[in-house]
Amino acid sequence: MSATGEVTDRPGRGRRIILWRHGQTAWNVERRFQGTTDVELTATGVAQARRAARQLASLRPDAIIASDLKRASDTADELAALTGLDVVRDEALRETYAGVWQGLTHEEIIARFGDDYAAWKRGEPVRRGGGELETEVADRAAPVVLRHTEKLPEDGTLVVVSHGGTIRTTIGRLLGLESHHWESLGGLTNCCWSVLGEGARGWRLLEHNAGTLPEPVLGDDD
Repeated sequence: MSATGEVTDRPGRGRRIILWRHGQTAWNVERRFQGTTDVELTATGVAQARRAARQLASLRPDAIIASDLKRASDTADELAALTGLDVVRDEALRETYAGVWQGLTHEEIIARFGDDYAAWKRGEPVRRGGGELETEVADRAAPVVLRHTEKLPEDGTLVVVSHGGTIRTTIGRLLGLESHHWESLGGLTNCCWSVLGEGARGWRLLEHNAGTLPEPVLGDDD
């Protein structure tokens, strides 16, 4: 313990988790709910991934895990190409399953499912399109992130390549926030990231939506 009373010998203290959202897809631009639909990156999305990968590679990550959906998996591959790390893909890191909302624009959802859409925007627990609750997404994604974090060396860095909704719920869970407060974490722009750091009291949000000049958030959770 230091002279200030801060614990200095906590195992694994100083580890970081970088939660990186995938690059742009055509459905992002069209404001269509993607959910678990396997939509590919656009040419712009690939360029975003390559640009962001150069920045993230400079942080010398120790491990990369990713959703197995192509938009996240292909984004992760850009970082793997620069670092030489293997990407561990896990379906538990997929975006929130949104049932019959998937493939619809926000305007189409409002027209057909207006009450559910309004309730979701108010922060109520809603199975969007008959799909998953946000807490269920956190139940499947957060343990995967923690399991891989436990394998890091002290002061090590894990990059998690996933989706806007899944990243937000995972951050909320790791920070110990009640689920109705998760909405206070704004959405991530395509190919931007958030950073969690491990301290004496647990995980802390060090950066949010880092990596670019401000741009519109285009995604299922905007």
